[in-house]
Amino acid sequence: MSTPPSWSSPDQQPQSGPPSAYPQGWPQPGQSQPGYPQSYPPVPPPAPTTKRIPEDQPFVARPNIAKRVGLISAVVGAVLLPILCCVGFAIAQAGSAGSAVGITVVIAVISLLGLVLPLGLQIWLLASGGPVLALGPDGLWIRSRPTRGQAVWLPWEAVAQISRRRWSLEKMLVVQPHDPRTLQNLGAYTAFDSGLLKAFYGSGLVATLNFADRSEAEILAAVQYYSAGRCPLR
Repeated sequence: MSTPPSWSSPDQQPQSGPPSAYPQGWPQPGQSQPGYPQSYPPVPPPAPTTKRIPEDQPFVARPNIAKRVGLISAVVGAVLLPILCCVGFAIAQAGSAGSAVGITVVIAVISLLGLVLPLGLQIWLLASGGPVLALGPDGLWIRSRPTRGQAVWLPWEAVAQISRRRWSLEKMLVVQPHDPRTLQNLGAYTAFDSGLLKAFYGSGLVATLNFADRSEAEILAAVQYYSAGRCPLR
């Protein structure tokens, strides 16, 4: 009786030792596939923080409260004046002129208090938080919260890009780090504020351009000078 033919090809050599759990041609354990990283990049050290941006840097930009108060006053006046005129006219049509004036004044005072108190608190937080930006040959200081409480230091080599963005009446200088994990240990309040800023500007590190004591041209020129080409300005 003849021996049945083998299913293997004539050139295939018998495998010595126990069979592998992985098919032939698949990467074996411990082997890396080309095109894939060997491991994840290491976590960078957290960025140095301080409660207030130091003012001993070569270039410092502070908030200009007079500009902000003037703009807010104009906006509040433009919103409230037509409303008060309509309310006063309606009351004058319904009753005497003296009572109309008194009621209009009361409504105006209540409306102003309802707007001025929160806006005043916001302006005080902005004014008492110190500078909004500081630049030097080694890096920059920038607030990690829009009002007060914390600022971070980034060397120029850790900055991916600096850009300008506008939302409503505010124009911002936006700083984007190479690795966002450098900002992950800044606290819950900072994380909440940064999330709101990221939604509007794309980064949690921003500094005002149009409400600072330095002009936009001065700030951009200082960024170009001190960064010395180590990060792009867009």
